[in-house]
Amino acid sequence: MRPLNVSDYRELARRRLPRGVFEYVDRGTEDEVAMRALRDSLDALKLVPKVLADVASIDLSTQVFGKAQALPVIVAPTAMAGLLWYDGEVALARAARDAGIPFCISTQSITSIEAIAASAPAADLWFQLYVWENRGLTQDLLSRVRGAGVETLVLTADTPASPKKEWNVRNGFSIPIVPSLRAGMDVALHPRWLARVLLRHLLRTGMPTYAHYPEAFKTRITRSAVTSDLRIDNRLTWDDLRELRRRWPGRLVVKGILGLDDAQRAHDCGADGIVVSSHGGRNLDSAPSPIDVLPAIADRLAARLTVLADSGIRRGSDIVKYLASGAQAVMIGRALLYGIAAGGEAGAVDVLALLRDELERTLAFLGEPEARNLSSENLRRSHSLAQRAT
Repeated sequence: MRPLNVSDYRELARRRLPRGVFEYVDRGTEDEVAMRALRDSLDALKLVPKVLADVASIDLSTQVFGKAQALPVIVAPTAMAGLLWYDGEVALARAARDAGIPFCISTQSITSIEAIAASAPAADLWFQLYVWENRGLTQDLLSRVRGAGVETLVLTADTPASPKKEWNVRNGFSIPIVPSLRAGMDVALHPRWLARVLLRHLLRTGMPTYAHYPEAFKTRITRSAVTSDLRIDNRLTWDDLRELRRRWPGRLVVKGILGLDDAQRAHDCGADGIVVSSHGGRNLDSAPSPIDVLPAIADRLAARLTVLADSGIRRGSDIVKYLASGAQAVMIGRALLYGIAAGGEAGAVDVLALLRDELERTLAFLGEPEARNLSSENLRRSHSLAQRAT
């Protein structure tokens, strides 16, 4: 049966991927409190319909940084999409291009930005940056990004430490991947993934690597880098953001903002935008849900910088709630990873089509024909769910 929603695609992905790979994408950190809170916080918001409104024509278009796009959606940066589907990053870039939205490439992607740009011509490519301890190598990477024509750089600022992902430990899955009997049995039980993904990598280019790591330090994902140069730098400060602003000529976005003061400081340091995000519940397990802190941030700063948001989106109605809470557009990660894991580019295209359909239906029920006009007037909080979430 054809998948009817993101949950259906998640189930297909669960069946088709080795357990270790699937749970690396799907699960959170520690006790997964933040992940549960994401769902509870979105469910606690109710949408208030207006009846007898002309919704014969629904307009989902928006502008982000003055550039028109067909949907208020950006494909979020996600590590190692190429392990879910061969050339998974290319599949995401093409799906985004065909939907008329940007795709943000991860520093830790399996496919290089140059290869993605060549394989998905006319795609609107953004780039997500992790700053390495070796700032010279980081600057070299930024030169590559500029050379590929990228105009929007997204600095991930919420990962100063490695999250405690106990599920990965139990599954014997880690980066670097360490061969084990458990992992070998896991792969053997998923021959389709072995043939379509891993063996294709091995036959064409060898064991997958992080494509953006410099050649002198590049290692297979089964080996650890022998140098600290490529560790994510946990010494970043606001001074570093100012320096990045000085060096980067394009648009600069700071991802991982959850506090009003941090949002203000990002603006003061010259950021053009922020992403209000809890990293999908994958980092700090006690972090607040973005939808709860977004309104105050947007109220203060939406007139001065672009406010985006992400985390926990599974339905078109979730997108509506983020937009009505003050986001100009949303980033979507896991939902599209389920799509490519289940069906490659066609799966990602279909997930976007499903979300678009749900978004249109939700706006019709709300009596609001233009997504850009959503506001807090469309929202009510369910006190019973909000109390249960606490």
